Amino acid sequence: MTTLFVSDLHLDDSRPAITGLFGDFLREQARGAEALYILGDLFEAWVGDDDPSETGAFVAARLREVADAGVPVFFIRGNRDFLLGADYAARAGMRILPDPAVVVLYGRPALLMHGDLLCSDDTAYQAFRAQTRDPQWQQRFLAQPLAARLAFAAQARAASQSRQQDMQAGDRAQFETITDVAQATVESTLARYGIDTLIHGHTHRPAIHELRIGDLVCRRIVLGDWYEQGSVLRVDADNTTLDTL
Repeated sequence: MTTLFVSDLHLDDSRPAITGLFGDFLREQARGAEALYILGDLFEAWVGDDDPSETGAFVAARLREVADAGVPVFFIRGNRDFLLGADYAARAGMRILPDPAVVVLYGRPALLMHGDLLCSDDTAYQAFRAQTRDPQWQQRFLAQPLAARLAFAAQARAASQSRQQDMQAGDRAQFETITDVAQATVESTLARYGIDTLIHGHTHRPAIHELRIGDLVCRRIVLGDWYEQGSVLRVDADNTTLDTL
């Protein structure tokens, strides 16, 4: 049997075709898997488990069907859905993992992350991340009316898009560097855990990289996004493949 990994689906009511593609993937492929791991940014935005979107309801129902079929479903929060909580996870039949998380795949440990922590050169984002992961900040935010939270999410998305456009219009090389992982951070993270396999998303740069850390030959596997097609990592006891749907 095969273990499946996906990330950066960015599902939203405005993109029903991709939501449908994910539903097909869950029905046709995930139900026959050994496990399904979702490594963050399942949704384009998530302002709390009282989110009323049709997309959220559809995804919860389809994921619950996978879990009820006996397939464990695991989730790591991303930078877009870091407020996804226990209530929604229970509806969807998902278990929320910490970021990073160590799992054992066919007898070998692997380190799973969303991937944004590895982009340490983007100091402005890292400061924002630290603020919004603070439990007191989250408690205050979730106490606000739903309309205020939705407005905040829309403003944050617009600000992020504007910042990226400005960076691309300026120094393109610097943009590519800042929005990708920092090699030193990748190496220090793998060295700290002593694990030779790292799987993450976030950067939207699907690839399988090989690197050496001391005497350890490591792999960094980057999942792709789902803006136009699906990106799926399939792992079994003998093979690792990064596919598109």
